[in-house]
Amino acid sequence: MSQVNNVPVSQGSGPPGEENVELGRMIGLLLDNKWKIALLTALFGVGGIIYSLLATPIYQGDALVQVEQAGPRNGADEIAAMLTEEQPRTAAQMEILRSRMIIGRAASQVKLDIGVSPVTFPVVGDAIIRHQIPRPAFAEGRPEVWGGESLSVEALSVAPELVNQPLMLEVMEGNGYRVMDIEENVLATGRAGQLVKVDEPWMEIRVSEIQAPAGARFNLVKRSQGSAIANLKSRFSVLQKGESDTGVLELILIGSNPAEVEGSLDAITEVYLAQNVARQAAEAEKSLAFLDEQLPKVRDQLVAAENRLNSYRSQQESVDLTQETQNVLTGVVNLESQLNELEMQESELQRRFTPNHPVYAALLDKKAQLQRELANLDERTSSLPETQQQILRMTRDVEVTQQIYVQLLNRMQELNIAKAATVGNVRIIDFAMVRPSPIKPKTALIVIVAMLVGLMLTVSFILLRGLLNKGIESADQLEDLGLPVYATVPRSNDQMKLVKRIKYRNDQTSKHAIGSFLAKLYPTDMAVEAIRGLRTSLHFAMMDAPNNCIMITGPSPGIGKSFVSINLAFVCAQAGQKVLVIDADMRKGSLHVTFNDRSEAGLSEVISGKLDLQHAVRGSDVPGLYYMSRGVAPPNPSELLMKQSFSELIDEVSKDYDLVFIDTPPILAVTDAAIIGKVAGTSLLVARFGVNPPREIKIAVRRLENTGIQVRGCILNAIERTAAISYGYGYYSYSYK
Repeated sequence: MSQVNNVPVSQGSGPPGEENVELGRMIGLLLDNKWKIALLTALFGVGGIIYSLLATPIYQGDALVQVEQAGPRNGADEIAAMLTEEQPRTAAQMEILRSRMIIGRAASQVKLDIGVSPVTFPVVGDAIIRHQIPRPAFAEGRPEVWGGESLSVEALSVAPELVNQPLMLEVMEGNGYRVMDIEENVLATGRAGQLVKVDEPWMEIRVSEIQAPAGARFNLVKRSQGSAIANLKSRFSVLQKGESDTGVLELILIGSNPAEVEGSLDAITEVYLAQNVARQAAEAEKSLAFLDEQLPKVRDQLVAAENRLNSYRSQQESVDLTQETQNVLTGVVNLESQLNELEMQESELQRRFTPNHPVYAALLDKKAQLQRELANLDERTSSLPETQQQILRMTRDVEVTQQIYVQLLNRMQELNIAKAATVGNVRIIDFAMVRPSPIKPKTALIVIVAMLVGLMLTVSFILLRGLLNKGIESADQLEDLGLPVYATVPRSNDQMKLVKRIKYRNDQTSKHAIGSFLAKLYPTDMAVEAIRGLRTSLHFAMMDAPNNCIMITGPSPGIGKSFVSINLAFVCAQAGQKVLVIDADMRKGSLHVTFNDRSEAGLSEVISGKLDLQHAVRGSDVPGLYYMSRGVAPPNPSELLMKQSFSELIDEVSKDYDLVFIDTPPILAVTDAAIIGKVAGTSLLVARFGVNPPREIKIAVRRLENTGIQVRGCILNAIERTAAISYGYGYYSYSYK
């Protein structure tokens, strides 16, 4: 007959350290679950792809502007440029671009204060519109908007109490619509292309185009200026191109609508350029206003000076200037001309700088120097004859005033030309352009991150479950508890295939029958061979036993007690012994299902005296194998087992049969096993591989020992040949000899 050998195989020459065992076990756990890890990682990757397809894409538009250094337009600017060598103030221009002045005008220009969005299905609604999926027949009349449907609102003005309040626009038959509040109270009705005015609450709206069937709804909101500015500003950024202060700025705007992004960015650049030109023209306008005010005064001064000179010459009968006086006059006129130029520059610098500014201070120093030179020339004129001095002063007044008048006229012509040809110092290099592909979501990155997250979560879950699940994984662990291991029963592949097949058929009766009668259906299965080995070991377990009754129990349900009991009884009956199997689990016992029989007329009726033993024991189609069902479920199974009739029953059957196997409920759940063990000669404990931890086994043994029951040994059931055990404790090799 085939024999099963259970040989523990160690992974090293000596017992591995605890750390090596844990590390090897974790590696083994990952190898055992490699397909699960791969599947869940792939599922996370698919989830990342689905998210990328459903997520709203974000597009980016950019434009390029240059802030040029303005050339000197007047003496003050020329002095400032020479003394400070100012470059384009890029940082200041960046702040101007981000200011509410620019952003607000641009938002108003592209009507960002009017918000229109479709009512969509949750999660997938935006994707339906984005992929232009047309409205199906079942969605007719529903409020959700589908692909190809749109609404354009040209103008919207509302009362202050409706600003920033959500409104609803519902499309009606005949290209009409109605506007409702959040409580669906109708506020206004109209048709596309018409300006609708409502007095209470005040509202003006013009819907330019409707491309949607009746029943479709759109969310509508009139944003405040602050909200529109904040919305646009949150999506707008300015970057400087180049490492130094190049004056080249890149304007970047993001958004979900490429057309809106391009239009808004163009509006920002146009508003920025227009304000720059307006600022340059405003400076010229201020200078012209100042010159217009000064020119009549200078002209009057010139006429008065000429009249005084002519009158004096007439009185003195045409006095001529000597060569010395002429030289002094030329010097004085030059100095006066320079001083006058500096005074004009000073009047312009006063509007831009304080006297402490370096540019202003330098001009004042130069002005003081010229005044000292003029004072020296005035001292030289004191030695001239009185007539020459008087003629010199009058001629100087005429020529200096004349030069001032000419300078003012020339300056006005320059400013008029500059005002007419003002272009500012900002140049648009690249107009707004939106990238054809969205910058978000980045599908490849999302899928990679999703797969990494899935991998980490799956690995963490498997390792955590493996660390928390400290179920028995080797016979050595049971022997360390002082329990002899009589058999290690491997998990049957044939049984698992049958269970899966029967689960698919949803045949509960056959499921129990096939699951418990593996020895009958597959006599050469490795699990059956292990149970045959247990049959051989029963001789040692029953040494010195008071009777031939064997109680098979376990710490918890679902560990295979009934499986071991019925299949062990089957192989013993095959060996020619007369065997009786008693289902002592009067709560949930299912032994009768194994034999395709009923539960009534069994153990509970015999103990309570309602049925005699001969009628309770039933035969089977296997020679020598008999069984007793649990009977009708009593309200007090434990008290029923404590009756004297149960002890008498065990004494009687032990005489009539070679072996009696008693299948009991789990010891940690109820106390039935502790009562049954008192009358059974031998008690065996079943532990399931990877399910029952050593602590649970130890508690179960202690609970039995506290009632005076000695556990003769243990059966390790459903052993799996896994990498975790191979790396950690070694695995059990099953082979035929």
